[in-house]
Amino acid sequence: MSADETFISHLVELRSRLIRACGGIMLGFLPCAYYARELYSLLAQPLLEKLPEGGQMIATEVVTPFFVPMKVAMMAAFVVTLPHTLYQIWAFVAPGLYSHEKRLVLPLVLASSVLFVCGMAFAYFAVLPLVFEFIIHFAPEGVAVMTDIGRYLDFVLTMFIAFGITFEVPILVVILVRAGIVSIEKLKMLRPYVLVGAFVAGAIFTPPDVVSQFLLAVPLYLLYEFGILVAGLLEKSTNRAARAVQAPYHPATETDQEPELDNGEMGEKKKV
Repeated sequence: MSADETFISHLVELRSRLIRACGGIMLGFLPCAYYARELYSLLAQPLLEKLPEGGQMIATEVVTPFFVPMKVAMMAAFVVTLPHTLYQIWAFVAPGLYSHEKRLVLPLVLASSVLFVCGMAFAYFAVLPLVFEFIIHFAPEGVAVMTDIGRYLDFVLTMFIAFGITFEVPILVVILVRAGIVSIEKLKMLRPYVLVGAFVAGAIFTPPDVVSQFLLAVPLYLLYEFGILVAGLLEKSTNRAARAVQAPYHPATETDQEPELDNGEMGEKKKV
């Protein structure tokens, strides 16, 4: 097969995987769209609980009350179908992997899905309430805090994506080590730079307040350490398995076996 034919076959496979991934998201969107209003009310709960008495959210555009809940439904469909989407990505990459690397596909897909959802849950239950309480507390007296529902959704999506990607750090570390791109010793040497980079990422992807920056930077660094730990355990397990396979087999030698006796010698032993 020529290089052009190989490239075209890869494009066809990529198109097939993208269609399947998008089809799975659309199937998940249908039931989520039916409960779009309830989903948005649930999403807005962290802010509504922190607003002063009588405070509410507003819609400044004509079509916003319809499209914003639909966007929330699409986001919920993406989260629900995330394992299917990640599987399609891994299925496209799998033909270029070795057999021992393919065995990691299913655990990595499941772990990636769980960690991304955990990052979103951490942002929803821990980060957003503290951020909104901090912001509303410092609002000047006489200022009514009434957030547009579209702007609120953009803010929450940014936080969800930032923390979801942050919680994927252990997966990235394991992949880099297993692929031989970087060693565990090198990752340990990069700890000071990762710590500084974590706070820089917190300053870029979170609101300009100390609380949210700290809540992103600290989990990012801790997850980096957790990734190093998991990669080290996997490497030790792989080395033990390799040594067990390569261990030479030592059959019993003639000196280790009991010498065979002929009938005459056995008879003399019995007489004694």
